[in-house]
Amino acid sequence: MEEQRTVCVTGASGYIGSWLVKRLLERGFHVRATVRDPGNEKKVKSLLELPNSTTNLSLWKADLGEESSFDDAIQGCEGVFHVATPMELLYQEDPAENEEIESTTLNGILSVMRSCSKAKTVKRFIYTSTTSTIMLQSQPPLDEYTEDLWSDVDLCYEHKMYGWMYVVAKTTAEKAAWKYAEENGIDMVTVHPFVVLGHFITPNTSYSTDAATALYTKDEANMALVKKLHGLSAVHVDDVCNAHIYLFEHPQAKGRYICSSHIFNIFEMAHSLGPKYPDRNIPTEFEGLDKSQKIIPCSSKKLMGLGFEFVHKNKDVGDLCAETIESCRGKGNEKVENLLELPNANTNLSLWKADLAEESSYDEAVQGCEGVFHVATPMELLYQDDPAGVCIVNMYVLLVP
Repeated sequence: MEEQRTVCVTGASGYIGSWLVKRLLERGFHVRATVRDPGNEKKVKSLLELPNSTTNLSLWKADLGEESSFDDAIQGCEGVFHVATPMELLYQEDPAENEEIESTTLNGILSVMRSCSKAKTVKRFIYTSTTSTIMLQSQPPLDEYTEDLWSDVDLCYEHKMYGWMYVVAKTTAEKAAWKYAEENGIDMVTVHPFVVLGHFITPNTSYSTDAATALYTKDEANMALVKKLHGLSAVHVDDVCNAHIYLFEHPQAKGRYICSSHIFNIFEMAHSLGPKYPDRNIPTEFEGLDKSQKIIPCSSKKLMGLGFEFVHKNKDVGDLCAETIESCRGKGNEKVENLLELPNANTNLSLWKADLAEESSYDEAVQGCEGVFHVATPMELLYQDDPAGVCIVNMYVLLVP
């Protein structure tokens, strides 16, 4: 009888991580899934409900900020898929917080790799990087982005464009990982997607789902995000996870691999989505944006040259975004679905992300309004018996600008 193969997936409760666990289980792997809190039923329930999870899945507590916390999970594994990354980097503007999260990203990957070295069983280390470590160039290429390019970190510090700290942290971490791999004899392969679309398993949305649903929800912050990123490189979540497994198993896989099957801008996204949701009155014109501006694609020639095939390559961007939207309607956006169906919502309603606990998070939503109705309140107050907890919740209320 063939011996069962054991692998570890970090960040298993995330968008890509959970789908990767699903695909590995389907292929008969025994999967050790690391999460920060295995006792958090909301985050791990979707993993525990996957086919074959009762026999082939185990949850392990590990944290990128804690050295050696991945040791036990990785010991005995032949493969490690390092998917975990602090996505707070995309939205962080506080310099002190930036440094802390950058440090967590860098030290986190090195901690996982040190655990691989200690285990002495890991045959290949697959790291989920991003095309953000490739695309930020002072002089972009004329035809396409390829794996030999590295994002200009100094350019990021100089201009501090949207998500710049994410680019800095991921680029710095990946370079450090390659150095460690070379010095310590680790067979490492990196996978580089950007926007990942399609159905998702977890109850929480991600940066990619925010981008995919922006035109549908008319969320102003997410709309602004898609406008800033003129050309979006995208891939179906199923394809990116299959690419991870393919590169783990292929004996000739080596180095960095861009994983992108689609390239589009907000105009193409709007024209493709509009007919699918005619009741949403999705806009097709965007002031200040030039629809004729050339989009430079991220090339997946290296990955395809190894024999990999994108299953979802023939779907248009509207199909991919629609899958994401429908998944949100069924899971992540249950709280707003009734709002979107209200009379006149198509023309007069916009959704804004804000949190009572985050200073200034209401600024953009309130700017330009002649009236503000503050209805939000932490309902935990009704059920809180811990005096310290009550103080924290009260503090959140007082923080509202």
